Amino acid sequence: MASDHSVGGEEVISNKQVILRDYVSGFLRESNLYLTTSNIKLKVPEEESGKDAVLVKNLYLSCDPFMRGRLQGDLPPSKPELSSYSLGSPIVGYGVARVVDSRHSDFKKGDLVWGRTIGWEEYSLITTPEYLFKINHNDDIPLSYYTGILGMPGMTAYFGFFDIGSPKEGDRVYVSSASGAVGQLVGQFAKLIGCYVVGSAGSKEKVELLKTKFGFDDAFNYKEEHDLDAALKRYFPEGIDIYFENVGGKMLDAVLLNMRHHGRIALCGMISQYNLEQPESVHNLIAVLFKQIRMEGFAVAEYYDQYSKFLDFVLPYIKEGKIVYVEDITEGLESGPDALIGLFSGRNVGKQVVEVLQ
Repeated sequence: MASDHSVGGEEVISNKQVILRDYVSGFLRESNLYLTTSNIKLKVPEEESGKDAVLVKNLYLSCDPFMRGRLQGDLPPSKPELSSYSLGSPIVGYGVARVVDSRHSDFKKGDLVWGRTIGWEEYSLITTPEYLFKINHNDDIPLSYYTGILGMPGMTAYFGFFDIGSPKEGDRVYVSSASGAVGQLVGQFAKLIGCYVVGSAGSKEKVELLKTKFGFDDAFNYKEEHDLDAALKRYFPEGIDIYFENVGGKMLDAVLLNMRHHGRIALCGMISQYNLEQPESVHNLIAVLFKQIRMEGFAVAEYYDQYSKFLDFVLPYIKEGKIVYVEDITEGLESGPDALIGLFSGRNVGKQVVEVLQ
């Protein structure tokens, strides 16, 4: 993209952005977002606001379920990454970018980075670069993988499964929303250590993907099951040791009835609840007491200091072809809102990514 003009000798360029028009109630609609173009200087400001800041050209943007929560206007400002988005500003998430200018000692022009606080725009000025990771890129691995298997979703799957799930060989593992960015990895990690793994998804195509591409022992389409309790008893006649929770609601209720004593539930997400104005109740929590189940939520940011440990584990498996990853990539920032909407209706197959055209 050519620069538009210069101001004070500094290059100024047009910057396409996806802006939040109004907060979301129920399902996200395209009318909640709009596309606009502003101008941005290709230089980090010299004043205090630019101290330690990094200016990046965004390459890939990540569509993630947690973004739905930030699209509503009633989140308490406890942590910046969990607070509501600001109306009239670009929505923010994870992404992959190239450094254009930097006043931070850890980053220099030309560096490839992934991380949080990357706006849905062509260029972003990042004033909190502590959430950025430098990429030592291997040309054999797609750069987009750093929005997924080598980024936040990969770390979520790894630490959620191994740290919260505490698996051992022979464990019976159930993964909901199993064909998504995180679920497809949890199932493969479980198979690597000798677990029996069943996943659920929302279409015949996704169920086949789980069995033929990701190596799950079995899988089912939850939309075709009128009795989730009966379905789980069919696939887990001896019960479930580890449940990796991505769905919530009725699915969680059914799982609680089928957990084994001393079972573990890693609470990663509850996508079935995000678009409901009145979340569903969970009725079978007494099973947690009687079966001595450990059910624990976790935040992947708490594990960022162990990123190198995660890479040491996953990179050899990727290079050996023992772990595979499926992405659903849509091209162009203008297609971003539709891709994000599709994430919450289950339209995507695999990790949903937006490629920002050069």
